[in-house]
Amino acid sequence: MQLENSKGTRDIPPEDKIVRNYIISRLVEVFERYGYSPLETPIIEKYELLAAKGGAGDESDAMKEIFTLTDQGQRKLGLKFEQTLSFARFIGMNPTLKMPFKRYEIGPVFRDGPIKLGRYRQFWQCDVDVVGCEDMVVDAEILLLSLDAFKSMGLDAYLEVNNRKILKGIIEFAGIKPELADSVIISIDKLGKIGADGVRKELEEKSIPDDQTAKLLSAFSISGSFEEKISTLKGIIKGKIGVEGIEEIEQVFSYLSEEQKKSINFNVSLARGLGYYTGTIFEGFVRNSQVTSSVCGGGRYDSMIPALLESKKEYPCIGISFGLDVISDVLKLSGKEFGKTVTQAFVIPIKARKQAFSICQELRKAGINADMDFLERGISKNLSYANSMGIPFAIIVGDKELKENKVKLRDMKSGTEEMLPLDDTITKINGDYVNEPNGK
Repeated sequence: MQLENSKGTRDIPPEDKIVRNYIISRLVEVFERYGYSPLETPIIEKYELLAAKGGAGDESDAMKEIFTLTDQGQRKLGLKFEQTLSFARFIGMNPTLKMPFKRYEIGPVFRDGPIKLGRYRQFWQCDVDVVGCEDMVVDAEILLLSLDAFKSMGLDAYLEVNNRKILKGIIEFAGIKPELADSVIISIDKLGKIGADGVRKELEEKSIPDDQTAKLLSAFSISGSFEEKISTLKGIIKGKIGVEGIEEIEQVFSYLSEEQKKSINFNVSLARGLGYYTGTIFEGFVRNSQVTSSVCGGGRYDSMIPALLESKKEYPCIGISFGLDVISDVLKLSGKEFGKTVTQAFVIPIKARKQAFSICQELRKAGINADMDFLERGISKNLSYANSMGIPFAIIVGDKELKENKVKLRDMKSGTEEMLPLDDTITKINGDYVNEPNGK
């Protein structure tokens, strides 16, 4: 048997997992700062949930990429392709939750889609969602949360924002039948990938007349400032749903400062392919990165939970998902330095293994990630090992150091060494290392 990963999957070695843990720690810090609490749901869901009305919908690209399976009871199941449907199911199963309910969930999802840089068939999503508030202030909060999350990682991100109701208003303006709106939006979602000609061809295959397609594409070509785009849209959108979309996007932007608006762009052609979006939608990208894929995306999905529950009760929801794998690629390609190990201090004994073992324990008690040489290598080999692993400090323990009741601390980056009492060594390591990217 040839040992290899299945297509579109990969192992995550320690040096990569360190980067991912760094991302997760920064995201969790920001999520909780905004008042979101953790939740965990299974990766296996009933197929009928994944394909439910108000969910992804059978026509969506995500549903075409789903991994399906059957259990021993011949029940049709699927691997969840995102976190939102599981969140909606949880809300429906727990009707006594206090509203608004704000949660985050971090875990793997699966899609049998095309492979390219930043896209895999198993990947992690880090989601934040809030249910129980229909005011656009929540939409604005989600946008700012996402910008803060990328800022915490030192990444220069920006958001593309739109409203599904505006898309439907444009479709109505073009004269396209309302029942074809969701199918047309799926094609519009590909505008950035296949261009206007590709979209025109898809719409032709869906029997959309050329004159209607022309009006549709002309509306998506509007440019200018936020105010100028809104003014143009008000001139062509007259139907109720489209007007609602314009009012909602105006409300969202009314909560943003001029500085914040520099990183949030109103993109009239942004569609997002999932069928459950009902209002605000958005995607995030990193400036000046080799990775061109979106690093986050989400929107408002007010109809999903009522549809799942077949209930008349309203469950307004909005959320955003961060792609852990693609953000990891962005960080590594940005040149940001991460070690190959979580070890902060490597203890090198010189015929003093028991003393070195005790020193390791003292370092750990002080909150320092410590390891030691177990193979009785010489100093030069141990220092070479510590350097190759990106360990920032080495601590040498031998007869000379023990007689003086000190240790020799070596800064692996600068190469400087100094004899210090263990307490001072701990203080120095904690002080110097606390701000490192894979530090505490």
